[in-house]
Amino acid sequence: MNDIDLSRLTDDERAELDRLIATPEPWTPLPGPQSMAYESEADVVGYGGAAGGGKTHLAIGLSLTRHKRIAIFRQNGTELTAINDDIAAIVGSRDAYNGSDKIWRMSRFDGEPMQIELGSFPAPGMEQRYRGRPHDLLIFDEAAEMRELSVKFLMGWLRTTDPNQRCRALLCFNPPTSVEGRWILNYFGPWLDKKHPNPAQPGELRWFATKDGVELEVEDSTPFDHDGETITPTSRTFVPSRITDNPYLMGTGYLRQLQSMPEPLRSQLLYGDFHAGVEDDPWQVIPTAWVEAAMARWTSQIKLPVMDSVGVDVAMRGADNTVIARRHGMWFDKPIVYRGDQCPDGATIAGYVVAAVRDKAVIHIDLFGVGAQPFGHLMGVGQQVIGCNVGEPARGIAKDGRVQFRNWRSELWWRMREALDPNANTGICLPPDKNLLADLCTPKWKLTGSAIQVQGRQEIMDKLGKSPDYASAYILGLLDTPKRNAMLALGASNRKTREYDPYSDI
Repeated sequence: MNDIDLSRLTDDERAELDRLIATPEPWTPLPGPQSMAYESEADVVGYGGAAGGGKTHLAIGLSLTRHKRIAIFRQNGTELTAINDDIAAIVGSRDAYNGSDKIWRMSRFDGEPMQIELGSFPAPGMEQRYRGRPHDLLIFDEAAEMRELSVKFLMGWLRTTDPNQRCRALLCFNPPTSVEGRWILNYFGPWLDKKHPNPAQPGELRWFATKDGVELEVEDSTPFDHDGETITPTSRTFVPSRITDNPYLMGTGYLRQLQSMPEPLRSQLLYGDFHAGVEDDPWQVIPTAWVEAAMARWTSQIKLPVMDSVGVDVAMRGADNTVIARRHGMWFDKPIVYRGDQCPDGATIAGYVVAAVRDKAVIHIDLFGVGAQPFGHLMGVGQQVIGCNVGEPARGIAKDGRVQFRNWRSELWWRMREALDPNANTGICLPPDKNLLADLCTPKWKLTGSAIQVQGRQEIMDKLGKSPDYASAYILGLLDTPKRNAMLALGASNRKTREYDPYSDI
């Protein structure tokens, strides 16, 4: 490159050059993955995988050099101390930090005013504290430890009124170590899912859009119309990194420390292996491997067997979904899902259910909350519908013939466990659906006295960040109530004396 002829610079250009020389950028990215993530044009950047790849420093560097209003989140507030220390080390002092509101207020290297807010949301709903506070950079450090809905809620405030300021989100994370963190594998599926039909390269941009409440990968960034609304896709990428990409840590002995860790932590933190060591809690009601096996058996049917049962979990006008699960023998069809805003009243929901029913299948509907409204409408149009109050006493005992249940809800969850148990050889097939997988694998159980008690709905919502409406519908769909014509064939007197076991064929 030829030397610049400084004599040709204008006075303003010379002044700008002098200013840049006097105030160099306080941080520059490392060559390799960190630079790739730093320079990425994606709206959402995932970065990390292994430990020691410079995730936190990338977050701080982007904040100090490219953005004006920044929020850095950790799941727990106590974990922000190290980030605060790193900012102070790069800036050179703590003079710009206000500890009472946890905000850094200072001028960027180029003279632009900026602020960095440090936040956390350890309990469900605490992300609401940041509602309406716009930021042009959102950073989720250790995102795999966070609830998916909390992260997506906060992304709703990623905006700026400055036409010259770009907005983006940065998600830094190691491989998840629990079932709750698996959402990150789906969110960055093209890069992290080995079974993805169209895998993406590190740093490659992909585009995503949400249509009817369902996120879809689309071809490019071209806006499209849907139900009178123009939807603009957003871009996403993932850049993997390891300690070997960080020369500052390579000489510290940290590599030896990672190499000495037991498996699966060694593979997770040293190599960023996203498929190593995601372990179930020993008290998880349904083992993840059982659900994954049932989903692996599922294939689309050209000719469906007779529909036996329909399970319905009801939502109305809220953030939850109405989910309809249809069972043909032990083969379950894909879920039919309606957003809360598509369910204004019981009559509308009843109409959705009637449209889904075939072969005079028995409808099992959850009466919790607003379920009584569609139940009444279904009764009124002559459907065979069973209102299920899961808080009622249990109706049977576990298949081992000894253990009882705390309530019917616990029994219903346990029946799904028994059906999915590989030793039961039921052949149950569940549609591959990330929401259904997460719902079924979230709750835990315990022994209360001599009875099995599964975690309550609110406890599951606190862990999952949403209602387990998919699991609720499929668990109700597993019920095997005789169809009306079969009941009539038993004879009136027999019906009075014979107690029917709804699980006898499962």
